[in-house]
Amino acid sequence: MRRFVVILAIVQMAGLIGCSGMSARDRNTAIGAGAGAVGGAVLTNGSALGTVGGAAVGGVIGNQVGDDKK
Repeated sequence: MRRFVVILAIVQMAGLIGCSGMSARDRNTAIGAGAGAVGGAVLTNGSALGTVGGAAVGGVIGNQVGDDKK
């Protein structure tokens, strides 16, 4: 169990470092995908298809949210 916690902490730190150069749209997409994956997993009792589907839908919504600066 302790090994799992250490690996999880390392993965989270690497993920945060990787987000430093993201645009606002990229960040919104990533946040939407994460929230969608959690929502899909909860609604389908942990189904892999529900998790992936939720991530896809959340990513699309996250990508479209916000101001377009053109």
